Amino acid sequence: MPVMFESIKQFFDKKLVCVEEEQPLSNTFRTDLACAALLIEVINSDQKLEEQETEAFLAVLKENLNISNEDIDELVELAQTQAKEATSLYEFTRLINDDYDYKQKIGLIENMWRIAFSDNNLDKYEDHLIRKISDLIYVSHSDFIKAKLKVRDAID
Repeated sequence: MPVMFESIKQFFDKKLVCVEEEQPLSNTFRTDLACAALLIEVINSDQKLEEQETEAFLAVLKENLNISNEDIDELVELAQTQAKEATSLYEFTRLINDDYDYKQKIGLIENMWRIAFSDNNLDKYEDHLIRKISDLIYVSHSDFIKAKLKVRDAID
């Protein structure tokens, strides 16, 4: 398993163990962690960690996901220290497909575009990854394009 996904899997496993001892892990929390992992993949897809992308990532997490500041710090650390070698996104997209309705999926794609456009340079690898995730979570191509244009036009 690639280093990035192994690290995120360990993060999931740690959270599962810690939370199970205290209380059951909510589906919302698991799905939020999956979304954060996919957002990290967008950051890493162009092989350059830009400050603007990290700031956009933190803004998306704080505005849209139920993740504590402590967990946000740990996820950011994973994004900054691990190499991007993704081969499978299924573990994360499966959770999103199970728990998100279509509108939430489009919101996730829009957040990915926010990160991709945050450095004012849309890389072909970012575009490819977002397209791939969009397909895996069953967002139509027309909604994929609408989300892209919505975010791009909001930045201009």
